[in-house]
Amino acid sequence: MLDINHIFTYYGERPTLRGFSMRVEEESVVALLGRNGMGKTTAIRSIMGLTPPRNGLIRFKGEDITRLKPYRIAKMGIGLIPQGRNIFPSLSVRENLIMAARTRGKGQCWTIDRVYSHFPILRDRSNLKGNLLSGGEQQMLAIGRAVMTNPDLLLMDEPSEGLAPLIVLEIGSIVTQLKNEGLSILLVEQNLPMALRVSDYIFIVCKGEIVFESVPQGLKNNEEIKSRYLCASK
Repeated sequence: MLDINHIFTYYGERPTLRGFSMRVEEESVVALLGRNGMGKTTAIRSIMGLTPPRNGLIRFKGEDITRLKPYRIAKMGIGLIPQGRNIFPSLSVRENLIMAARTRGKGQCWTIDRVYSHFPILRDRSNLKGNLLSGGEQQMLAIGRAVMTNPDLLLMDEPSEGLAPLIVLEIGSIVTQLKNEGLSILLVEQNLPMALRVSDYIFIVCKGEIVFESVPQGLKNNEEIKSRYLCASK
């Protein structure tokens, strides 16, 4: 679904990603982990064309998207849930969803009714403005808005950030549901328990390079790697 091969992405003259490589298989959840400032969000921005890499190659469904404009990448079937959610606060829940709607000619499309069936609370809040929602409700709206573009690949940047533990569990369940609906997901996360619970494969980035990859169980049992790169241990 997604293949990132040895990319270098810069802010000014400073490289943030340095030979960064990873992949996302079809209908899987892949977690990208790392401390703050290690390049996770830059990887998302590189994929979406917001900060294109200067070197290397990004392929989506076999096609080179390395230097395409963000709107073209989105039209090809990549949806983004940005860090901080970035819903439209002055628009209602329904308006936030409607403005993102795109069928892309797919058979079983995401519609407002389908989003509401996954997030019943959004149906209840349908006419409420975005800025009146709780943090968890805003995150659900951000996910709903992204799937309304009917993507094949969903990029989720820190979806558990700032949420209560019970809501984090709910967001994790939603990620699993979306995978079961046929979506491929790249999950950027700081919440290690959530990432271990929902992902099929894990990459760790440090100073712009992938330093570790494994199935979740391989990381769960590796205290040295967790301590060195994630500040996490038993």
